[in-house]
Amino acid sequence: MTVVAVIAKECRPGRVKTRLTPPFTPEEAAALAAAALDDTLDVVAALPVDRRVLYFDGDVVPDAASGFDVLAQSTGDLDERLAHLFDTLDEPMLLVGMDTPQLTAEHVAAALAVGDEREAPADAWLGPAADGGFWALAMREPDGGVIRGVPMSRDDTGRRQLERLESAGLVVGLLDELTDVDTADSAASVALAAPHTRFARLHRTLAEGRR
Repeated sequence: MTVVAVIAKECRPGRVKTRLTPPFTPEEAAALAAAALDDTLDVVAALPVDRRVLYFDGDVVPDAASGFDVLAQSTGDLDERLAHLFDTLDEPMLLVGMDTPQLTAEHVAAALAVGDEREAPADAWLGPAADGGFWALAMREPDGGVIRGVPMSRDDTGRRQLERLESAGLVVGLLDELTDVDTADSAASVALAAPHTRFARLHRTLAEGRR
């Protein structure tokens, strides 16, 4: 059975979603980040898997992570931290981030079968992000070596990660492209696309308060 991990950090003002400021205050940006994380954790909590992991950088674990195994993030750049997780867990694994509160079970359904060679047409799955990064990565046989050294937080990160996976001889499937919440414009777009989420409700409240 596939393990699903969420990589996240504690949503403290000035530490998360700094590109939302302005127009949002640091406190509002942190609250939006926390709402996005809770939305993500809720979706993962409902997935038909045996183990859920929160790969966490922080001290105060969100209440929505009840039932998750909490692993502290390692030190180093993002590629090193991701590689460490994929080296630590040896079960088929799907990793998602905390910046896509519009996430649904349908978005990751194909990747959840990555551990079953009879059902899964791919050895790995990548979820491309609209900004050129990626929002999800799954591997049947987790290997940090295919992540370590990939330049992160760039407009070619997703392409470079895909190339690395394919260079390792893996058959890679692509999930739907999603928009990460990084800027005020992307936050508004995601809130509009997923109006039922905590993130969208809070975004509406904050936006209405500025009128």
